[in-house]
Order: sequence, then structure tokens, then C-alpha cells
Amino acid sequence: MADPQCNARLRADAGAPTTGVIHVRTRLTADFTVISNALAQRRGSAVTIGVAAYIASLPDGCPVTITALCEHFSEGEILISRALRELESAGFLERRRERTPTGQVRTRTYFYDVPRGQGPGDPPEPPKPRPRRRPTVPETRREAAPAPAPEEPGSPAPALADADAEAVAVLTALRRVDPRLVLSAQEVARLAPAVAEWLAAGVGPREITELLTVRLPDRFRARPASVLAFRLRETPLPVPPRAPLSPDVGRPVVLPFQTCDGCERAFRAPGPGHCRTCRDRLSEQHLCAAG
Repeated sequence: MADPQCNARLRADAGAPTTGVIHVRTRLTADFTVISNALAQRRGSAVTIGVAAYIASLPDGCPVTITALCEHFSEGEILISRALRELESAGFLERRRERTPTGQVRTRTYFYDVPRGQGPGDPPEPPKPRPRRRPTVPETRREAAPAPAPEEPGSPAPALADADAEAVAVLTALRRVDPRLVLSAQEVARLAPAVAEWLAAGVGPREITELLTVRLPDRFRARPASVLAFRLRETPLPVPPRAPLSPDVGRPVVLPFQTCDGCERAFRAPGPGHCRTCRDRLSEQHLCAAG
């Protein structure tokens, strides 16, 4: 005979919840990341928490730019940029522009496990680079110092106040057409001279906006400013229109048509008379009569 079987449901373990999640814990000894509940249970966008967890799992030195994050996640630049701004406003993320020992300006990103100013103790500030000591120059040599060399392509952008106001207005209004075209002040200052050159060539702001926003890629692999700079650089300037003639310039007078009195042929003359053929024939007749 077969063994008897019981169809009754197994009783739940004592103390286990009847609804909700039940954790199956596993003690991890490698390849894990510790995340605070203030971050994991933060109300808001799930994309923000996912981006924060991914950044927390990366070792120091890994790139966390918008382009690098877009290559990892399936979300686009708008959601990734919004998540970084939310983390920055909540105190988990900080982006600083610092000068390296070689004099170049770089943006460094600091990620905090506990929001600054909200934990049991504020986390220590990240180390700041030591400023370079400038060599002292004698007063006599300062007067004979050569003029500064022209800026190189990698030098900092000029001040935005020196840029053409109309060109700046065209660039800052691009985000209204495409929300992805959010430019910083340095990027606007770099692109403004090229836009001002287009405006001086007679191209209106509407035409420039259409040139910069039409048929953009669905996903940028670099900053939008690089795409705009390429289009401004590679698109040939239009041929300027010809200036209208001044009214003072003399124009040739067009004589009206007349009908020849001899052969009734049409010819141009200020008044009625004979055409050239008839005038020559009459002249020969007068010469023969006189001879």
C-alpha cells in the first residue's frame, strides 16, 4: 500500500509576516556595497536611487559623467542629468571645479554615503589641491614682461559678458526647442563668436536655431555643445546678397520704336523718320544728283 499523504497547507513559521516582503538573508564577504537607508529608502525617483547605488559601487577614479552613465543605463541624458541634480541637492553628490597642479581646470565629483549636514556628524571635507606658488619676479623685469600669448583651444572660455548679446540669446533659447540643449556659461561663451559671425553674414536667429536643432541624434555621445560647435564650424556661410544699385547711378535710356517713312520697318529712334538703310540710300541718291 502507498504511504498516506497529507494535502493540508504547511503552517507559516512563527513570527513571520503574512504579507509583504520576506528577506532571505545571505552573508556576503565580497563584491557588495553598503548603502545607507537614508539613500535606499529615499522617496522620489527610482532612477535617482539606482544611479546613486551604481556610483556608490564604483571604485575611486571611475568616470561618472552623464555620457558614462548613459552608456551603462538605458535611460537618456535628461533622466540621468535630473538624477544627478537631485543627488546634489540632497547632499549625496558634490561637483567641484578644481585646478590641477599643471594649471588645468577639471571637474571632480565627490559622493557621500551620508548626506552632508544630515548625518550624526558631517563627513570630512574632501582634500583641496594645494595652490601653486608663483615665483617672485623683480620689479624691473615686470615692466619688460612680454605680452600674454593667445589662448589655446584648451584654455578657459572667455567671459560671457564679452560675448555678443544676440548670439547669447540664440544659444540660450535652444533649450526651448530641444530640452537636451542645456548649455553652461562657458559653452555659450565659446559658441557665441561663431553664432555672431552667422548673424553678421545676414542669417536670422530663426534660421540659425533651425540649423542647430534639425535632425539631432536620439542620443548624444558627447556634450551637446560639441555637436553645435561642429555644425557651426562645418556648415558653409551663405553668400551675402548683392547690394541694390544706388538711385543716383545712371541707367541707359531705351529709345521707343518708330516706323520708317520709306520702308515701314520698325527701328528705335527718339522721333519719326527713316531707318539706317533708307538714310544710306537717300544719301547715295543725293550724291549722285550732285555729281
